[in-house]
Amino acid sequence: MLEPNGPLPPEIYWRRRLLAIGVLVVALALVIWAAFALLKGGGSSDNKAAAKPSTSANGPTNKPAGSSTGAPESSNPAGSSVSGSAAPVAAQGQCPDQSLAVKVTVGQPTYKAGDQPVFGIVVTNISSAACQRDMGSGLQQVAVQSLDGTRRLWSSTDCFPDGTPDVRTLNPGQQAAFTVTWSGATSQPNCAGERVPVTPGPYTVVAQLGSVRSAPEPFNIT
Repeated sequence: MLEPNGPLPPEIYWRRRLLAIGVLVVALALVIWAAFALLKGGGSSDNKAAAKPSTSANGPTNKPAGSSTGAPESSNPAGSSVSGSAAPVAAQGQCPDQSLAVKVTVGQPTYKAGDQPVFGIVVTNISSAACQRDMGSGLQQVAVQSLDGTRRLWSSTDCFPDGTPDVRTLNPGQQAAFTVTWSGATSQPNCAGERVPVTPGPYTVVAQLGSVRSAPEPFNIT
């Protein structure tokens, strides 16, 4: 039955049979491979679709804190700014006093009698975390003292104890800057007593926020 019959030599018929069997095996292998690839591709697409995260249109957003004026003296407004890192960072709560540093500067080393000295206040977040702090003018205190610090002549909160809240968010290393203009007259708590121009001489100015106090900065009135 399997023995080839015909006018040609038997080996010719065997070669034809082997060639037909080979073609059939190759065709069957291609069909199996195509079916396997199709099943694998479909499973991968399903896994990707299941793993894709969903998004919400109502997610929370962070808004940077705005700026406002610093502590005033008499009717003079004070400017303010924020410097440091510009990238917003989620605040971790209120800045404790130990996370802040305060520095005061004088507009010029010497003023003439009758001038209105300008003082700069810089509050820096020296911690490693972003935080918030109300730095409104009623919470800042800028004071002029005698050169040895034993006599207090004026404070920005004596006659203006209240101020508009000014909540700032500070990134690590970021600064908030304010300016205060002094009329050059003395003052007492609750604005009691008469306000008179200070006499020429050397003085120091200090700034304070909460329990954080700056180093005194000297200046002269001539």
